[in-house]
This record gives sequence, structure tokens and C-alpha cells, in this order.
Amino acid sequence: MLRPFVSADNAALATIWNTACGADLAITPRLAEYNTRPATDAIQAGQIASVNDTAVGFVLASLLPNDPQTAAPRHGWIDAIAVLPNYQRRGIGSELLVWAETWLAARGCTQYRLGASLHPFTPGYPVQLGNLDYFAQRGYIERDHGAREFDVASDLQHYARTPYAIDALIRPAQSGDKAALREFFRREFPGRWRFEFEEFLREHGRMSDLMLLLTARGVDGFARLTYENSERPIERFYMHRLPKPWGQLGPIGVSADTRGKKYGGALLDAGLCQLRDAGIRGCVIDWTDLVHFYGKFGFTPYREYAMIAKLKSEH
Repeated sequence: MLRPFVSADNAALATIWNTACGADLAITPRLAEYNTRPATDAIQAGQIASVNDTAVGFVLASLLPNDPQTAAPRHGWIDAIAVLPNYQRRGIGSELLVWAETWLAARGCTQYRLGASLHPFTPGYPVQLGNLDYFAQRGYIERDHGAREFDVASDLQHYARTPYAIDALIRPAQSGDKAALREFFRREFPGRWRFEFEEFLREHGRMSDLMLLLTARGVDGFARLTYENSERPIERFYMHRLPKPWGQLGPIGVSADTRGKKYGGALLDAGLCQLRDAGIRGCVIDWTDLVHFYGKFGFTPYREYAMIAKLKSEH
């Protein structure tokens, strides 16, 4: 039996997810609550599957219908889906998935992407779960002929600064930098990263969690850092195999006309040093295909994702 998901289900959601996905992908009720608060102007809904009044599965779906810079209005997300192992292969997961697809289709969506939502549980399907065929059999295909995304990780305990000679200042952001950052995002990254910055401000994020690259023009780059006491839950990055304290870096980007001039490397190095000097050991840079680039800074692949989506049938 399916019923609508409500906020009181967050503890059950975390239990189902953790049991289905295992300890390496375990979440907390804090992350469940954060990820089930719709982002600005987003619409999210879900269903709980129950057997004999016991919650055994769930699905969440969302869309952002009126911000085409951030998300194509006809694209929706299957935010997360999971079924307790003892109740799998009974059609419960398929029923939940069909509900989510139908709900998205009724709101004009013609593509359903697994993961990668505005408050993501994961960027895509975690390959380690080993059940990619389940989604392939239901019409979900990998983008770009199987191109994958990765989280990469490193222990920063012995990270050594890389010297860069650039004509720029790199420092943590301050409260007075908000207007300049807004202008930078609108100019250089008007899509999702601009949206995420506005969400960061709305959630009262700590400005010093942003590292800025400043040139004579003003803000020309940024890197976002996440600590265990940051406004977004660090559990989202699934760092259980890494030594504590944990930290995360990303996204990171510089202005288009500064690329290829070592500004990005200098900004990354400064961000990693900031984390290291705060005592961070286990560090993840998430959701990237730049494995070789980050490998130069001591990062190795930590988790692999298949980026899968389904196009709505016209028949």
C-alpha cells in the first residue's frame, strides 16, 4: 500500500535507506530532513510503501518548473528510492518508481533523472550497489555512452601546499562580499551554482565556508567548503571510510577568461590548506569527472556514479 510521504516519515526514510544501501551510504535523520525541505520554488512529493502498517520503502521526486537557468522545466528528478531488502522483488520498488514517473509526467516532465536533485542524496546511481540493471530494464539509460562521475578523496593530514605565482588574492569570504559574489555567479555560473549560492544565503550559511579568488576585477573564483558544523549536512558525502574530522570541497570554479592560467589550481590549493589547517583529515571532492586533475593534489577515486535518466514514452 502506498501513502503520501510526510515530514514525520524522515526517521523511517533514513532507516529504509540505510538498510537497503548499507553502512557505507548511511544517512542520518538530519540529512533526511534537509533533503525533504524543498529548495526555493521547487516542488517535491513522495510516497511511503507499507506492509501491515510497517514502512518498507519510499520514493521522492521533485522538479523546478520556473527556473530554466537552473533546470530545464521538462526535466524532473527521482530524488531517492529504496526498499527494505526483505521486501525487494515483490514489485514494491516498481510501484514506487511508476508513481514517481507518473507524478512528474503530470507536471509536464518528459525526462526523469535518478539522483542529482537540488538537495541530492547522490549525484547518480552509486555503482557499488550493483543493481544498475534494475533501472536499465525500466528504461533508464546512461548519458554519453556510459560516462561516469566520481567522488574523489584524500587524507589531508600531510597535504603540502603547492606554490603558485598568480596576480590574485585568495581568502575566505566575508559578509560584505555577498553582492560581489552575486554578480560573479550571474556572470560566470548563472545556472545551478548561482541557485545553490542563493540557497546557501537563505539557509544562513557561514560566509567563511566560501573561499574567494580576487583579482583587480573583483571576485573571479570561488570554492565551497563543508565542515561537520556547516549548514548543509556533511553526511551527504558519505565519508564513513575516511578518517575524522571530515571536510568537503566543492563546487569550485573560476571565471572563463582566467582558466588555463593556474588560478583554479591556486584556489584549490588554498581551499585544501584551509581545511588542513582546521584539522580536517578525510576530505571528499564530490561529483566530478576531473579525476586526473584532482589526482595531482593527492585525490583518488572514492565512489563511482552512473548518471542515468529515462525519457517519457510518447506512446
